[in-house]
Amino acid sequence: MKVLGIAGSLRRASYNRALIEAARALAPAGVVVDPFELGGIPLYNGDLEADGLRPSEVERFKKAIADTDALLVATPEYNYGVSGVLKNAIDRASRPAMRSPLAGKPVAIMGAATSVIGTARAQQDLKLVLMGCLSLVMSHAGVVVGQAAEKFDASGTLIHEPTRKFLASFLHDFEAWTQRVGAMRTT
Repeated sequence: MKVLGIAGSLRRASYNRALIEAARALAPAGVVVDPFELGGIPLYNGDLEADGLRPSEVERFKKAIADTDALLVATPEYNYGVSGVLKNAIDRASRPAMRSPLAGKPVAIMGAATSVIGTARAQQDLKLVLMGCLSLVMSHAGVVVGQAAEKFDASGTLIHEPTRKFLASFLHDFEAWTQRVGAMRTT
């Protein structure tokens, strides 16, 4: 199973990028998490939203979504919501609405932050955005990594064993769920 991993932060040392890397390492056998960098996606401009006018990085992102079995999104929380970088990427991929690669795509959400409650509010915000794109958002509380500075080492490795175990279990559940809803999508 091929999963596109998306971190909603551009910061190199982002805990959410590190969380995607941890998911790559902890994914069940047969599941490949392939990260996608959002830095090259320009701000949404409806004037450029037509075949032949879309920027190449937007087309590459949409193709990456279409060519994968599922999405794993690690969202930071900015001012109680989703980062502008992530929201912009979703807005770009969601157009045109009836041909969006997000429609019917299985998605799991997670996030890490230095606050005690992690990214719980941003994850709820993101669920609404993705449901508006007709994505199949996994019905799960998600992975909420609070106090991330204590759970990752200086190199960005997830070292907190209970969180590693929970993430591995979450990824196993995500794989099983994606196989169920993916099978339903193709029949």
